[in-house]
Amino acid sequence: MGSLTLRPYQKLIANHIVAHPRCAIWAGMGMGKTSATLYALNVLLRLGEIKKALVIAPLRVAQSTWPDEVRKWEEFKDLRVSVLTGTRKKREEALRKEADIYCINYESLPWLIFELDGRWDFDVIVADESTKLKSYRSKQGGQRSGALATVAFRSDYFIELTGTPASNGLLDLWGQFWFLDKGALLGESMTAYRSRYFYPIKVGPHPAANKWLPMKDAEPEILEKTKVYAMKLNPEDWFSIEEPIVVEIPVRLTDKQMDQYREFERTLWLDLENESINAANAAVLTNKCLQYASGAIYGEDGEVNHIHDAKLDALSSIVEESGGMPILVAYQFKHEVERILKKFPQARKLDKNPKTIREWNEGKIPILLAHPASCGHGLSLQDGGNILVFYSTGWNLEEHEQIIERIGPTRQAQSGHPRSVFVYNLVVKDTLDEVVQARITTKREVLDLLLEKKKCLGRS
Repeated sequence: MGSLTLRPYQKLIANHIVAHPRCAIWAGMGMGKTSATLYALNVLLRLGEIKKALVIAPLRVAQSTWPDEVRKWEEFKDLRVSVLTGTRKKREEALRKEADIYCINYESLPWLIFELDGRWDFDVIVADESTKLKSYRSKQGGQRSGALATVAFRSDYFIELTGTPASNGLLDLWGQFWFLDKGALLGESMTAYRSRYFYPIKVGPHPAANKWLPMKDAEPEILEKTKVYAMKLNPEDWFSIEEPIVVEIPVRLTDKQMDQYREFERTLWLDLENESINAANAAVLTNKCLQYASGAIYGEDGEVNHIHDAKLDALSSIVEESGGMPILVAYQFKHEVERILKKFPQARKLDKNPKTIREWNEGKIPILLAHPASCGHGLSLQDGGNILVFYSTGWNLEEHEQIIERIGPTRQAQSGHPRSVFVYNLVVKDTLDEVVQARITTKREVLDLLLEKKKCLGRS
C-alpha cells in the first residue's frame, strides 16, 4: 500500500462531492476521479454523514477498478468493499456481507432492486460512466436507468462521473441530470427539454424521423445552468501538453487462469536456467506468457487458442469513456487484431494503402489498429486523434517511442492541436506484462529484468 496524495484538481473533486450531495464530475480518464471520489466517501463515512455507498459502473470497472483502488492506498485500509457481480449465488453472498461500499455493474441493477424488495439503505449512489443514464425518459427509456429511477431519490447523495457527458450532443444531458434534480434544471421531461433548446429537421419520411439541433445560444445557456451541479475539469488546464499523460490500466485474470499462466512461466524459468541465452532470445522465450496475458496463444500448427477476454473488456471501457473520440490501438500479435476487429467491427487495421491514413486523419476511422513496427519515422497520425492504447507492449524501446510520437505532443503542436495526448497501457497484473512495463519505463536490459523477477518469485 502506498500513501495517497491528492493532486490539486483531485482535491477540487473531493471537496465538490462533500459540499454537493447531488453532483456531476466531468473529468477524463487519468484524472483520478475514482481515488478522489473514494477520498470524499471516506471523509463522509468518518463524519458519520453516510453509512453505505453503492457504486454502479461498467462490469470490469465494478469488478476491478474500484476494489483495486481501495487496496492501493493506505488511507483506505479500513474501507470494506463488496463486489456484486458474477453468478446469482455470488451476488447474493456479496450483498449479505457487511461493507461500506458495494460495487455493481449496470446490467445487474434490476436484480439488486428486486432482491432488496423495497429495502434501500444506500446513502450514496455513485454512477461511474454516467452517460449510461442518458437513455432515461420520464415515461419510457432504458430498463436499467428506469430501474435506477425508482430508488435514485431514496439516497441523499447521487454522484455522476464521466469524461464525456455529451459525446453525442447536448441531448445526452437530460437523462443524466434528471437523476440529480428530477428535471428541475433542464425540464421535467425530454420533450420539454427539446422544445426549449432544440429544433427538428426532417431526416426521413416517417413523422418521427427528426434530427434535433441546438438553437442559437442553447449550448452556452445549458452549460451555464449545469454549473449548479457539474464540475468540469479539462486535462489541458492541469497537465503540461508537452508530455503525454500515461495511465496504467490494471487487468486481472481469474484464479484458474492465473494457475494456468504460471505453468507457462515455469517453462520460461526452466529455459532460462538450462540454456545459455542472450537478451534477444530471452525476449523470444517470453512470447507464450505475453500471448496468454493478451488473451490467446498460438498452438503448434498456428491455430489460435482463446483463453480470456480481460483485455478486450478493458479496451471496451476506454472506448466507452472516450465518448466517440478516435483511438489508436497498438498491438503485438496477429490474433489480437482478429479478436479486436470481431469485438469492434468499426475498427480498421493500418495497412499500406495511403487512403487508410488519410481517412484516420479525417476522423473517419474510430479505432485504428497498428503494430509499432509499422509506425516508423515520418508517419503522421496526429490529426486523427490524441488517444493511444497499448493493448499489448513489446520489448522494443525504439518502436514503442516511435508509435507514441506518431500522435505525440510535438506533432499535435505542429499541427495546431492544443490538446493533451493520452497513453493507456493495459497491464495484466502478476504477469510478464509488468516486466515489459518496467523495461519501457526504466530502459533496463530484458534478461536482467527477467532474472530479477525469477529471484523475487523464488523468495515468495
